[in-house]
Amino acid sequence: MGSIRGVKKRKKNDNKDDFIATPLYSQLHHPFDWWYHFSKRITGPLARSKDIEKFESVFKISRKTFNYICSLVEKDMLARSSNCVDLNGKRLSLNDQVAIALRRLSSGESLSTIGDSFRMNQSTVSQITWRFVEVMEERGLCHLSWPSTETEMEKIKSKFENIRGLPNCCGTVDITHIMMTLPTVDPESSVWLDREKNCSMVLQAIVDSDLRFRDIVTGWPGSVSDDHVLRSSTFFKLTEEGKRLNWGKKILPNGTMLREYIVGDTGFPLLPWLVTPYEGEGLSNVQVEFNKRVAATQMVAKRALARLKEMWKIIGGVMWKPDKHKLPRIILVCCILHNIVIHLEDDVQDDMPLCCHHDSGYQNQTCEYADNTAYTVRDKLSLYLSGKLST
Repeated sequence: MGSIRGVKKRKKNDNKDDFIATPLYSQLHHPFDWWYHFSKRITGPLARSKDIEKFESVFKISRKTFNYICSLVEKDMLARSSNCVDLNGKRLSLNDQVAIALRRLSSGESLSTIGDSFRMNQSTVSQITWRFVEVMEERGLCHLSWPSTETEMEKIKSKFENIRGLPNCCGTVDITHIMMTLPTVDPESSVWLDREKNCSMVLQAIVDSDLRFRDIVTGWPGSVSDDHVLRSSTFFKLTEEGKRLNWGKKILPNGTMLREYIVGDTGFPLLPWLVTPYEGEGLSNVQVEFNKRVAATQMVAKRALARLKEMWKIIGGVMWKPDKHKLPRIILVCCILHNIVIHLEDDVQDDMPLCCHHDSGYQNQTCEYADNTAYTVRDKLSLYLSGKLST
């Protein structure tokens, strides 16, 4: 995983079991019975929803996925939440707590709205949500990682090549902005103003062919350029050191070696391992066609970020005076949850439209830097794809 600015390294995740295996939790508990009783306790506008009896409409995930998430956090959540009670003094079960946290993250509703719906103080909602974030950050981190084997990476590359023909492509990178409203008296508020004059925090994501996040960077103010975020990342350092994108190489017909790479838009530098579109006027037909291939491939990252914001609306809207130290960890957990839904092949995600608009109103940035070697490789790659590269 990439960088989370301002967050200390947590101890290494020890949850190495196969996450697809049926967890013990689902064998011991009965969420169907729990949900029947829990749904009856919901009040307010949510209770009057015509779909209130449908678990999926409230939490945007299936009960199978909910069970798995409960199995991940069960031990730590129960150890830390002995004093969590509702307004009637009833102790909240693990299911109750996970449901409250997931509702907060998925709906983006205020603490008071969630509290009113589930009959508890908003301070309790806040406490439960943050405990859930802390535990998921540790226990769920195995779901957000760079491919660990060459075989896994080959599958990813094959799927990317099937999109628009780009060979040896391992991922696509994009940046989105998490919108915030900050106090006007905050002396640092200007730092968070981005190019569109919005207060925001940056999320950079490298995405695989199945819309999974493989590496993320967050915590930087929106005023920081895409190029700077990339160059400050652990991924950049590891790749420059030859520790990432360092497996299979493809030899083009004229003998040009094509190493593994990712694709990005014009806001990123053109590097031997980062392919970006051609810029300027008067592009040749070969260059125009190449740009279309890159854009179609990068659409994978745009769709992943759009789905992230659609499913986990706490980071999809405008956050009201968030704790800027906690926000990166909330973003990370939303990315982990996004991946879990994909890993478990949750059917609920099939009902979501494949939108690609995650940063409405934002224009692509332009990075002036380009590596000379990368220029040559991009030219030969574009000619190869056009069928004009001679042996």
